[in-house]
Amino acid sequence: MSRGLPLLHRRRILVSGAIGGITCAAVVVGAAMADQDDGSGDANASTKAAQTISCPAVAGSLPEIPAAAQAEVDRNLALLDTQLAEASKRLSTSQGEGGPNFVQNAILGPLADKRKSTLDRIAISIGRRAEKPAGLDALAECTLSGGEAGAGTGAGGEADSGATPTAAASEPAGGGAEQGGGAEQGSGAGQGGGAEQGGGADAGSGQTISCPDVASKISGVPAAAQAEVDRNVALLQTQLDEANKRLSTSQGEGGPNFVQNAILGPLKDKRASTIDRIELSFSRQGSTAPSGLDALAGCSLTSG
Repeated sequence: MSRGLPLLHRRRILVSGAIGGITCAAVVVGAAMADQDDGSGDANASTKAAQTISCPAVAGSLPEIPAAAQAEVDRNLALLDTQLAEASKRLSTSQGEGGPNFVQNAILGPLADKRKSTLDRIAISIGRRAEKPAGLDALAECTLSGGEAGAGTGAGGEADSGATPTAAASEPAGGGAEQGGGAEQGSGAGQGGGAEQGGGADAGSGQTISCPDVASKISGVPAAAQAEVDRNVALLQTQLDEANKRLSTSQGEGGPNFVQNAILGPLKDKRASTIDRIELSFSRQGSTAPSGLDALAGCSLTSG
């Protein structure tokens, strides 16, 4: 007749049971932590998705608009809404693209350029019939709003921030392309002859940015507009040099569309604004600018 399990065997059974219990507990805790991590990830994704772009309101900062300018002003105010909607859409579809400065370089910067050009046109249209409003440039910059802070800013409208102009409007941009704004003002005089070829791109990639030559398409410049035209032609070359430098220092960044979204797109916006100012230089002197300059804003990659 058995007298029961030996003492040593009974101890082994107890230890095994204890280890099994600990293992089960660890599995349960691990699963709970995984669920918690997943929830955190979802929360982070939700926070990113909640980010919106907020821009200063413009309509409330305008003076009384002459009746003859109302239609043109209204068109440009609507264009500001369109630009904001497009930038917000770009923000929502580009999560995870580029480096830490991607949003600024590929979305907020180009948006500020476009708004600057549009604000210039608003100031011009009012200034033709009344005193030109000063300080609209201060309303060009937009910012990111996240979570609750961004709840009141729709993707297709301007935030009613109550911002007011604080600085005098710089040289206004003329009509023409609805892209690009004059975030960069002309610096340095001088003729901008010759093709605008990019230098300074990474030698290993063998790629540079090439832009259509604008200087060779400009003729019959009024004497009073020559200095301003020269400044803006020189600025086109500066913009190209900066873009090529960006290209050379960003090898391997972003996704397949990084160069287009972060370099070529913003460059086109800046060039369009600068070409606007060249055209405006003619119109101020009662002359007509050469046709087709707007088509010279876009640039492309070339292999060296």
